[in-house]
Amino acid sequence: MTYKVAIVGGGNMGSTHARHWQALPDVDLAAVLDPHRDEIKITGKPHYKDWTTMLAEVKPDIIDICTPTSHHREYVDMAAAAGKAIFCEKPLSRTMEDCDEIVDIVEKSGVPFQGGHVLRFFPEFAFGKRLLDAGSVGKPATVRTARMSGFPGRGRANNWYGDYKQSGGVILDLILHDFDWLRWCFGDVERVYAKGLETSEKYRGKLDYALVTLRFKSGVVGHVTGSWAHPAGFRTTYEIAGDSGIIDHDSARSAALTYTQRAQEGEDQTGKVAVSRSPMAASDDPYLGELTAFIAALKAGVTPPVTVYDAREAVRIALAAVESVETGKAVNL
Repeated sequence: MTYKVAIVGGGNMGSTHARHWQALPDVDLAAVLDPHRDEIKITGKPHYKDWTTMLAEVKPDIIDICTPTSHHREYVDMAAAAGKAIFCEKPLSRTMEDCDEIVDIVEKSGVPFQGGHVLRFFPEFAFGKRLLDAGSVGKPATVRTARMSGFPGRGRANNWYGDYKQSGGVILDLILHDFDWLRWCFGDVERVYAKGLETSEKYRGKLDYALVTLRFKSGVVGHVTGSWAHPAGFRTTYEIAGDSGIIDHDSARSAALTYTQRAQEGEDQTGKVAVSRSPMAASDDPYLGELTAFIAALKAGVTPPVTVYDAREAVRIALAAVESVETGKAVNL
């Protein structure tokens, strides 16, 4: 079977998805729907501005939603009503009310759904999860992550990232990636405390920064740093520490991931590096990986790997962090 895909949203993420859909066998990128743009970044494909017309003429099997966050719910609703499989970029939505509505829509319609939490498919993060699951650090105790870049779209006219009511700032749009990955690794979060610049009129739309502390039900404590004020390009780091070892990632290093095991009694007490991983190769492309996983799940008739519930919970953690910044108090989930 060849799956016909219609992308909703012809901007940066839509064009990123378009390249990768076209690299997959058994997939036909059939159309792009964007009612808000006269020109789109995806060339060579029919550009529609009307949902009903696109649906009737293209008859897609999959709707890939790459719009700004505030439009996700309406397109999930329309795609589910038409019985189409749905891939939806993160964040699932801007509010918990909309997230709960999306979950309800997906449950009642029964359509396949995958959330666009691509971090699970980055090799250093997937490999770290495998090491963790294999018991390489023993019992995990703490984890630190950092995700840093300049302010997205700065200087662009009508930059929706700078509109806090639409984007949710660095917490909802950027370190939501880490919240999903951490929950995947360590389970549910029970308590959130955060500090950040989201309430600052001085910096809004120019810079953003947040530091979020997470207490997991498992007892693990997480520290998540997010920055849209980083002067030196994009960078990610994480460190997972347990009672028998440490997994350490820094995208700026030539060996981006290392695992150091605590020396046992009688061994050299400097410890030993058991694994290292170089930066991502072309074959490791995470966007290709997440779309490949979605198609594989459709073919097998199984639930896609990042569920609508996973996508909702990532937003729930993020909005708790936003609430904590705004109130100055810890938030229990």
